[in-house]
Amino acid sequence: MSHMLLHACCGPCSMYPVNLLLSEGTTLDLYWYNPNIHPEFEWNRRLENLAKAADHYHVNLIREGMCEEEYWKSGEYLEEYASRCLMCYDKRLDAAAKYASENGYDSFCTTLLVSPYQQHDAILVAGRRKAAKYGIEFEYHDFRPGFREGQNMARDIGLYRQKYCGCIFSLEESDFKEKILKSFNTGSAS
Repeated sequence: MSHMLLHACCGPCSMYPVNLLLSEGTTLDLYWYNPNIHPEFEWNRRLENLAKAADHYHVNLIREGMCEEEYWKSGEYLEEYASRCLMCYDKRLDAAAKYASENGYDSFCTTLLVSPYQQHDAILVAGRRKAAKYGIEFEYHDFRPGFREGQNMARDIGLYRQKYCGCIFSLEESDFKEKILKSFNTGSAS
């Protein structure tokens, strides 16, 4: 039986992948490393809801990193990466692969692969590159067919379902920006 480290970006995106993997007999731990999520209030809210999902499935949640809003705002990453999304995938999957390799996991994966809004091919390339770098398997799963099911599962257990990817730029681009900003001020999670 394989033991996987599953990088998770939030509670709702973890629901379908965790449910599927556990039903297939995979043992796993969830791994939170998401310095891209801004502002800090949102970072904390997503971590809190991922913890609820981990409790729901009785899986361990490993927490690393912190909100790094200033780095994202600085644009420094554009010296090394073609886009903010490529940088984001690279940094998060690097941390997951490194942790998995150093802590005896057989493989790693990411819940980013559940979202039809993410750059699936770029995530796959980054995952394979990090697997080679750290000598661990990147276990690829196309979780996208279960995206809506996972969102419904998240709603059923009362998880906060966010309206933007997570970075400060996706917040600015969101059609729901005003509602999101209002939720920061009121502390509501709908």
